[in-house]
Amino acid sequence: MAIKVLIVDDSAVVRKVLSDMLNNTPGIEVQGAVQDPIFAMGRIEKAKPDVILLDVEMPRMDGLSFLKKLMAENPIPVIMCSTLTEKSSKTSIEALSIGAVDVIAKPRIDLKNSLGSNEKIIIDSLRAASKANLKSLKKKRPIAKPLKVTPKLSADAVIPRSNRSILSTSRVIAIGTSTGGTCALEEILSKLSTSCHGIVIVQHMPEAFTGTFAERLNDICQIEVKEGVNGDEIKPGRAIIAPGGKHMLVETQKMGFPHIVIKDGPLVSRHRPSVDVLFRSVAKSVGKKALGIIMTGMGDDGANGLKEMLDAGAETIAQDEASCVVYGMPAVAMQKGAAKRQVSLDEIPGVIETFSK
Repeated sequence: MAIKVLIVDDSAVVRKVLSDMLNNTPGIEVQGAVQDPIFAMGRIEKAKPDVILLDVEMPRMDGLSFLKKLMAENPIPVIMCSTLTEKSSKTSIEALSIGAVDVIAKPRIDLKNSLGSNEKIIIDSLRAASKANLKSLKKKRPIAKPLKVTPKLSADAVIPRSNRSILSTSRVIAIGTSTGGTCALEEILSKLSTSCHGIVIVQHMPEAFTGTFAERLNDICQIEVKEGVNGDEIKPGRAIIAPGGKHMLVETQKMGFPHIVIKDGPLVSRHRPSVDVLFRSVAKSVGKKALGIIMTGMGDDGANGLKEMLDAGAETIAQDEASCVVYGMPAVAMQKGAAKRQVSLDEIPGVIETFSK
């Protein structure tokens, strides 16, 4: 069955480019492309879309108001399309908290070429959203798999296996997540006490959105939550989120204190930041003093890195299928034997607190 998509965007150019792109993608059908939510309401009943691509800023009714109405009356997986501005990023983060499954960046200029270059990201997001478990129903869903495109790079592209590292004297918690992860991270971090060990996080998210996301979490959590900056110390009561568009690594100084390294590099497991890169750095720099957690998300980023953490003696867990929005990354980790056990989202804060004692 093809994935039925409804596009709701104020820009005629965006509607045309997205429609052409998606209609030429096997397994995806555009059921309509309308300019605002008022028109969308009339199309939803007829088209019965599996996923809605929704612009953040539109006339007559803004994207947030429409999303709230949709989630209350007729929940359908929604991906927000947002320009890379501070205002739009804040709105998009709010949309994720309301119930949007994912957010993709929409450039302000050169829309045709820029959207075309992000085709892989857009199609992956649509396929993940079509499998989204909005109500965390306990039913079997297929494991989301990435499209067959150019060969994926592994963490070797950023951290060679042969590199030797100083081991940390402190415990570190590493979390990797993607689709559905923003709400899951809010659920976890808001329940942690300031006595928990330092946390490092990769959440797949467009550049310029991670800072806004970190600020939102910092406002509602007891612990400090911040976007990673090169040299940041990993310490108790602090969670560091990898900045969009950069890889984040953990390294240990000569005295045994772990800190953050932010660096450029190619896409790894088709992502930057990559969970595999973060997890490998934790395996090498923290070893058995680490806890690795892989959570909801499409694809397989993080599964290999989590296995490296396990082999280095770390504790490793995966979020269970019932509580995932998309049971992809944790499923692959379980298939590879990378996670010692699966736990529900509700149990993860307790696992972290226990590890921190």
